[in-house]
Amino acid sequence: MQKTQPIKDKRDIQRLKTYYLDRHQVRNYTLFTLGVNTSLRIGDLLALTWDDVYDFGRWHFRDHIRITEQKTRKHNQIALNQEAVKALALLWGSFPEPPKTGQYVFMSREGQNRPIDRTQAFHIIKDAALALHITGTISCHSLRKTFGYHAWKDGVPPALIMSIYNHSSLEITKRYLSIDQDDKDMVFLKLNL
Repeated sequence: MQKTQPIKDKRDIQRLKTYYLDRHQVRNYTLFTLGVNTSLRIGDLLALTWDDVYDFGRWHFRDHIRITEQKTRKHNQIALNQEAVKALALLWGSFPEPPKTGQYVFMSREGQNRPIDRTQAFHIIKDAALALHITGTISCHSLRKTFGYHAWKDGVPPALIMSIYNHSSLEITKRYLSIDQDDKDMVFLKLNL
């Protein structure tokens, strides 16, 4: 079994977003966009309700998602950046009636107020990556890894990424980021002293 990889090329991230939007798949676009911008595991992402991202009392999107992670049971607070809010607003506006408190953000078309399941989320990500010929082993977990990889590439200290991921060691975070020889080469080629 191959290890899931991050989406390393920012152009591929944009291509995936465009793929979903061109097909009027706003829910899938929002799932992908939130995934690469929040570092949430797919289970936590699918469990989000509109209450987690929208303040119904003040009628605006929240600044942070506050959750208890399913896997670790640790509390986490994640800032919603402009791309995440833009995607959520697009999804909100795509409904014939505004979402209600308690409704899942990523609702399944089957049943009343049920989120899509992990298998469906996997196919949403995998099928788009295959259609666009994006190389590597891409899955739902790629979204979380993509966040960390690009944070690292943008100069975020690995110890801070480790804290965001709630990893117990820096070694785990380093493996998680899928840093390969091309990444190492770029350091040598960019640093001309």
